[in-house]
Amino acid sequence: MSSRRLENGTRVQAWDYEFDWTPEHLTSEQLRPMIFSYDELATRCLDRLDDLSPLHLRSKTQSKSKVAASNDTAPGKQHPDLYEVLRERAPDDETLRQLWDQVTTVPDWVDWAQLERGQKVFYRYAGPSIVGLTFQSLLGGLGSARVVETLARTGGFGVSVVRRRLLSTFQHLLDVTHDIDSIKPGSSGRGFASSIRVRLLHASVRRRILALARSRPDYFDLSQHGVPINDLDSLGTVLTFSATLIWIALPRQGIRLRLDEVTDYLALWRYLAYILGAPSSHLCTPSQARAMMESLLLSELAHPGPSTTSRTLARNMLTALAGQPPGYLSPSLLHAEAHWLNGHALADALGVPRPAWHHTVLVAVQCAYFAVVCRARRSVRAWDEASIRRLRRLLEGIVLKEIGGERATHTFHYVPRLGKGTTGGTSGEGRRDVVTAQRSLWFW
Repeated sequence: MSSRRLENGTRVQAWDYEFDWTPEHLTSEQLRPMIFSYDELATRCLDRLDDLSPLHLRSKTQSKSKVAASNDTAPGKQHPDLYEVLRERAPDDETLRQLWDQVTTVPDWVDWAQLERGQKVFYRYAGPSIVGLTFQSLLGGLGSARVVETLARTGGFGVSVVRRRLLSTFQHLLDVTHDIDSIKPGSSGRGFASSIRVRLLHASVRRRILALARSRPDYFDLSQHGVPINDLDSLGTVLTFSATLIWIALPRQGIRLRLDEVTDYLALWRYLAYILGAPSSHLCTPSQARAMMESLLLSELAHPGPSTTSRTLARNMLTALAGQPPGYLSPSLLHAEAHWLNGHALADALGVPRPAWHHTVLVAVQCAYFAVVCRARRSVRAWDEASIRRLRRLLEGIVLKEIGGERATHTFHYVPRLGKGTTGGTSGEGRRDVVTAQRSLWFW
């Protein structure tokens, strides 16, 4: 995007999405400082957790940088549950107490009844939401050439592992929408605990890449890409699960949320951003959230556009999803979903082949079905509530079965190392060890 300030009311296009520029929108120059700021509190706590962990293996004589390297890279190492260590040791440690006090202090703007309604919004539109998150929010989000540099260095987007990584993300989404108690601090809710684990996982990835960049500056260009998993990245992730779903993914499937649903769903993600250590002030109102989403579309996705790495990760993701049970969806049908949800311009730039015409027709029929059923169901309260309860059980059961009966622990599994990255894979790699989010399309 040009450094010049856009005039209010200017019609702006980012790929196949158009919007009017307003005073709430931010240019790339205004957003740039956010790529150099990050969740420093979680990073400080991670260093302390290394010292306090019961599985801490380092020698007392090792330097701090060597400690971080050994803890982050030891192959096959048993990882401690950092959330449990944090919870148990916070009363006795000043640094840990700062983080624990922050995540357990409920902001004045939190209305638990509203957040509970926001959780139900996801299940009310579960089918189109999962399709939208998979093909528009996640696949389309790979169009950010800057963001994919961090993803590629973890090695977690290879064909053999990317679906398992998507499953872990999806399980976190189910955790934070399970019920209202699941996200309340001080409760036994897994949504709150898994969010803190994800926050510490992000701190681990950030610390590791920064350590490697210090030892070899050409490993990661900090001046161009910013700090790994910075504030803008974290905010963008929250917006992909909220604003882009509301104003892009669902409308492209024929569904528009009511204003009260929009407000409730954004309130949920504002609180989740708060406990995840991401900027939350941009989700105060629907207009603010939409303006920030559109600003990021223009500054992160449209300019400079997808890179070679973006196309590699997108290809790996689609390859890993193709031909898997229960739907055994063909590559062409996945391509049709990608083009429908992102538009031809972005999908082409990501290297997604054009689909067969009859698969585009199938996606159109799917969208029509979602639109009719969702609108009808939300108008009948008893039907709506019964469906939400059923879907919560169903989706959780599907995920647990496909993951092998064990819940995702959000530990530091995909470790950045010098010489390690993500390359293009083939359709035969690691096809059955993970689940496709598309399963919900057939069982919703």
